[in-house]
This record gives sequence, structure tokens and C-alpha cells, in this order.
Amino acid sequence: MRIHIATDHAGLDFSRHLIEHLGAAGHEVIDHGPTSYDAIDDYPAFCINAAVGVARDQQAGVDALGVVFGGSGNGEQISANKVAGIRAALVWSESTALLARQHNDANVISIGARQHTVEEATSFIDTFIAEPFSEEERHVRRIAQIAEYEATGRIAGKVVDA
Repeated sequence: MRIHIATDHAGLDFSRHLIEHLGAAGHEVIDHGPTSYDAIDDYPAFCINAAVGVARDQQAGVDALGVVFGGSGNGEQISANKVAGIRAALVWSESTALLARQHNDANVISIGARQHTVEEATSFIDTFIAEPFSEEERHVRRIAQIAEYEATGRIAGKVVDA
């Protein structure tokens, strides 16, 4: 599987570990940066680039997921979610990683590098990558509604106040 990763200065050590860990597990890792420490770097472009990579790969039929990091993971998740077709979930446990895949077919996860150890984060990521989407009708329906709203600003048969 191809894994797109991005971070800011807070997650740089995590990303270095992940590149090695995921590569050893047989994944192709695409690092969207940064490549060096800069305490005042800006994460949005890095995370958006990783999300764009996931979206493009998935549209091309490539098996791909993404992982973004930052101090809390919040801004990184928000950035990734600005890319059409991305469903980025903030993950803080193995359970949330599992449910992000099973119920939401999340294709990007965000983790707070200052909130977890490298070992914990690695476990969340391994769980996320290994878990397939459940394909349950209720989850398929809900994801379709989100995609419809993203594309049109409406959800057929539902009241969405604009």
C-alpha cells in the first residue's frame, strides 16, 4: 500500500520513525514534508499535499492512505479535510483508528504528536492500515451523503440549512 505522510515540526521525529517502520512493513511511503526542523513552519501545505496524494492515488485505483501529524493533530486533520474526497479522522486510540476505517472509510488519519508516544502512534497507524471498511449499508449511505454535500451543498431527501 502507498502511505502519504506529512507533519510539522512537532511530528518530525514521528515521521522519520514512520518512514522506516512502514517501509519495513512493505509499504511505499511518500513523505510530503517537512524534511528538516523549523520551529515556525506551517503545516497546512504539507498536510494538504499528503491528502491530495491520497485522493489522486485512490481516484487512479492505487491502494493508498494518509497519515498527518502535528502537536494536537487538529489543524492537520482540518487541513486534510479541505481536499475533496478526503475523510480525515483525528485518532487518539486503537479503537478510534479501527472505527475510522470500519465506519467512516477514513482515508487519512491525524495524530497529535505531543499527545502520544511514538509506540502508541505506530500502533494506531498499524491498526488503521490493517482494518478494512465494513461496507455496511448504513455506513455506505452516510459516506455518500457527506460526498453529496461536499459536491452540491445538499443531501437529497434531507433538510440541510444553508
